[in-house]
Amino acid sequence: MKLLLFVVALGLCHTLNSPTVSGSVQKGLVRPFILESIEEAKKLVDDAYLHSRKESLARVRRGTFIKPSDTLRLMKQPVRQTRDAVRAADYMEQTLRIISEKTHHIHKRSINATDLITPEELQTISRLTGCAAQVRIPSCRTIPLLNKYRTVDSVCNNRKNPRLGAANTPVARWLPPIYEDGVFQPKGWDPKKLYNGVILPLVRLVSNRIISTGDANITGDGEYTHLLTFFGQWNDHDLTFTPQTASIRSYSNGINCDESCDRTEPCFPIQYPPGDPRLSKPEPLGCLPFFRSAPACGSGNNAYNFGGTPNLREHVNALTAFLDASQVYGSDKSLALELRDLSSDFGLLKVNDRFQDNGREILPFTKMESKMCSTRNKILNTNGLEEIPCFIAGDGRVDENVALTSLHTLFMREHNRLARSLRILNPHWTGETLYQEARKIMGAFHQVIDFRDYLPHIVGPDAMKAALGPYPGYDSNTDPSIANVFATAAFRFAHATIQPIVFRLDENFKDHPQFPSFPLFQTFFTPWRVLFEGGIDPLIRGLITRPAKLNQQNHILVTALRDRLFEFAVNMSMDLASLNMQRSRDHALPGYNSWRRFCNLTTINNQPQLAAVLNNNILAQRLLELYRHPDNIDLWVAGIAEPFVPGGRVGPLFSCLIAHQFQKIRQGDRLWWENPGVFTKRQRASLATVSLARIICDNTGIKKVPADPFLITPTTKFVSCNDIPDMDLTPWIDTCDAQSSSRCDGK
Repeated sequence: MKLLLFVVALGLCHTLNSPTVSGSVQKGLVRPFILESIEEAKKLVDDAYLHSRKESLARVRRGTFIKPSDTLRLMKQPVRQTRDAVRAADYMEQTLRIISEKTHHIHKRSINATDLITPEELQTISRLTGCAAQVRIPSCRTIPLLNKYRTVDSVCNNRKNPRLGAANTPVARWLPPIYEDGVFQPKGWDPKKLYNGVILPLVRLVSNRIISTGDANITGDGEYTHLLTFFGQWNDHDLTFTPQTASIRSYSNGINCDESCDRTEPCFPIQYPPGDPRLSKPEPLGCLPFFRSAPACGSGNNAYNFGGTPNLREHVNALTAFLDASQVYGSDKSLALELRDLSSDFGLLKVNDRFQDNGREILPFTKMESKMCSTRNKILNTNGLEEIPCFIAGDGRVDENVALTSLHTLFMREHNRLARSLRILNPHWTGETLYQEARKIMGAFHQVIDFRDYLPHIVGPDAMKAALGPYPGYDSNTDPSIANVFATAAFRFAHATIQPIVFRLDENFKDHPQFPSFPLFQTFFTPWRVLFEGGIDPLIRGLITRPAKLNQQNHILVTALRDRLFEFAVNMSMDLASLNMQRSRDHALPGYNSWRRFCNLTTINNQPQLAAVLNNNILAQRLLELYRHPDNIDLWVAGIAEPFVPGGRVGPLFSCLIAHQFQKIRQGDRLWWENPGVFTKRQRASLATVSLARIICDNTGIKKVPADPFLITPTTKFVSCNDIPDMDLTPWIDTCDAQSSSRCDGK
């Protein structure tokens, strides 16, 4: 029977245009080998997912979550609706791979699956794998209060194209990708592949030569606090999350990505170069395990779903593309519901029912079975305290480090403070209205703070004036989707501003005598530090008082990020610089020169020109010794090394890319806070007065703060919280009478 199926496939190229074949397909008859390939792909993917889940559960029960690759994989796992989207894309991609391999076996040459099957059959594959459901355009007519509140996943923000900016849609491309096979294989997949006549250097070699500088003589930023650094991470987790596939083993040969240095989908390991210091240590592999980002339905060979070309693999953004505080509320309906306190009708977010922070609320614990946080507890905590689960919040990376955890806690409290205040003003409001109004205000807070207080410090006044000046109004033709280059390279600039120490200070802003500052590598997945080591106040004091690390060309990343990232045991850790560059290659980003052309900057043709751009001849020489051609240079490593634009903390290229992205986010958001009709005129005037300083005062025990917590300020010039005005909430008073009106919705 199989031989007969292959014979049918043999003649396929000659019969694609046959009226008989076309008519059969239109009548619903799909050739058996296609249906067989779909079932084979589904079983393959399901078995791989099941194997991965069983392996994870086994490690959970043993309490052995100590491998850094486990940590990275768990952080990047697709969950809930994103998992369904990723599984459908995996079904589709593996179906097409199997069809290609079967036809290759017969024809003895490589043939694209999409060249061998009709559009009608592609649609059948898309439907049976679930991809069609993932790209189907939803109806916006059935969504209540669509003009008033955002949907959780931002579907129907754009009424003309309801999926623009929504969760679980592909990231955007501003330049065509560079895949080695023109479809999905990343740059560097074939170690012998030549780029501009030379082989690309291993990313770990680039990290060793360019990034490895140690922590001696690190310079603190003379203008900006450590809060600016972690607020950047906070913003990133509002906008971007590209998950990995849920499988830890190869689809084609069953190799476990954690146990092999072979390149086989989805394994794309980071190879150690000869002489790498880690090779002399007792590590299990000669590489760092690395899992490729999951494909998106509507991309790659099935791009026809979005009207695209069939040679472009894209990746899922699991989050909404808008500044909507989704890291507080979630971008998934089931998660958003899980985070709400439905025990009362007060519109509150759920809080921890076991612990408090000096009488203040703490994030709730996750129900997911995992010992990732408690394993870290066992390794670092010597006080014999109980094992602590991870926290849960709107973004799954809440526990990545305790500075980030403190911001999650701060804004969860701010939502509840707003909901309680609104209830006093409007006692007739339902819990749903209280929740939605507080969520809407929180989203506006982030939009105001980002554009007024955060972005000018990053991109500089010139980019602010050119791209991010006065609000131009909503444009339904603007695509707000997060660009691949933004998520994968440009907005990773803040990695170079992280100090090797997380500071904790007492009430007098001195080193805390009971809970001292501690190394950055001891902050990863340690929620117990918040519970048992003084809460978030010492951490917030450290963030608003101590400087960010100054990004310098001879001190780009601290050791905790390059050599001790997610270190749970000796000699087992990741390298953030290598991860950034490998992810850029995984996502097929064009090189440094291509992006300089995109931003109308000068391109580099030789070492003197690169030296002039970087203002550093030695660094230019090292880069060209590694890459041997300017067009080959990975975007992140050169972009992060550019001297700052005036008044900013990134170079001209990253300033351009970041400003371009936020311009699209604002202009493509129908529910942007300044768009007429979203808030009343009085409400907008009130929102414009929000300050991060006031939010800190309202939700911690801190009594005095800098007027601008992003700016280094002597403690003698801190402002008393009593002197910082509250934001006026009276414009939200709803005067409708609940007894006589059926529509008291806080309009």
